[in-house]
Amino acid sequence: MYDGESSEEEEDEEFEDLTVASAAVVVMGSEEARIRRAERRLPSRRYLRRPQLMANPRCDTPWQVLYESRDDRAYITTMGIDCTTFEYILRSGFAHQWNTSAIPRTDADPRGMPRLGGRSLTAEGALGLVYHYLTSAMPDTALQQIFALVPSTVTRYRAFAMKILLGVLKTIPEARIEWWLDGEECEQDNSYILARHPLLEGAIGSIDGLELVTATSDDPELENATYNGWLHGHFTSCVLVFSPRGIVKGCVINAPGSWHDAKVARPLYDKLRGQTPPGYYIVADTAFPRGTQSIAGRIQAPLKSGQRLPQDPEARNAALARDRQLLSYRQTAEWGMRQLRAGFGRLRVPLDIADAKGRGELLEVCIRSLNVRAERVGVSEIRTVYMRYWQEAEDDDIWNDFENVLFGDLRRRDRVSRFHRVIVEE
Repeated sequence: MYDGESSEEEEDEEFEDLTVASAAVVVMGSEEARIRRAERRLPSRRYLRRPQLMANPRCDTPWQVLYESRDDRAYITTMGIDCTTFEYILRSGFAHQWNTSAIPRTDADPRGMPRLGGRSLTAEGALGLVYHYLTSAMPDTALQQIFALVPSTVTRYRAFAMKILLGVLKTIPEARIEWWLDGEECEQDNSYILARHPLLEGAIGSIDGLELVTATSDDPELENATYNGWLHGHFTSCVLVFSPRGIVKGCVINAPGSWHDAKVARPLYDKLRGQTPPGYYIVADTAFPRGTQSIAGRIQAPLKSGQRLPQDPEARNAALARDRQLLSYRQTAEWGMRQLRAGFGRLRVPLDIADAKGRGELLEVCIRSLNVRAERVGVSEIRTVYMRYWQEAEDDDIWNDFENVLFGDLRRRDRVSRFHRVIVEE
């Protein structure tokens, strides 16, 4: 009897030992698997540390060489603006704000005095960092090489400089996004249009929608809000109105991609109804919604396929002639969208679905920068000089059909990263 009990106790102890040993094996196996996963991820982590970067961010970096060159072609290719516009933005308040404001940090007093001697970038470098980011589709590793900054500094400086730039652009007259003020301004813009399209009496601008690819979300509500069934993808919707001078006169930005253009454009319909003098209108394509009866005639478009024409030959010819000019002028909205997306390659990268405020700020900075560029150099120079530089720096498929180009190719052949050639000494 005693031997049996002893044997049973020994079996229980042995079973407990096996259980403990098995648990230890499971824990050790899990830890080993975690370590192996971390080791596999390590080579692909896309950041650089200080030993892999140039020693001094303020001396002889690719950015410093570019900035000191004062070459318009280089500035336009990498930052989307020429030298004089870059300096104008600096003098208009950016440099002052950068030099007198403390960079937000969790371990520092936001109301404290800035330590300019301890910063890796001057005001010129901070503005260059923002415009390199906006103009390109390249990953942050390229920015780290160009400016010789570690990842945390790139992120912190870029976010701070972006807010300063947006605040400065809101104060610059050339960057304003302002509807036509009165009949005199409408008459002036109509005269520009009549010089080339004499049948478009009363036309003052063009309007079109813009869909920007947006990252998907795990949140079902956000997923549904950004999904556009017509385009079969996730987008952020915008509607922009352009004057014949290439200026954005009105816009609605950062709307969910599932919204119809008629809903997105409602604030612009209100401007047409209440702030536009009688007899003036804007031009759209045949697919763009022209609003309710209350703004009938305020948005005009070319004839739709199958639309009936007058029976009288003379009236028919006149309708067709005006239709051709509507179709021709409507193309100016396409040019405006091309200037926006070609000049700011960041809009080709899927926007961050989790940062609605950040998306709005990025879009507003791009649009206001577009206005500054158009006001200072003129729409003709943008088309003949700026866009020629951009097109020469990019492959034909990237330039002409980037909506259908793979995202990896957009980054690999980004014109800004291709402009800079960085050699890192080991």
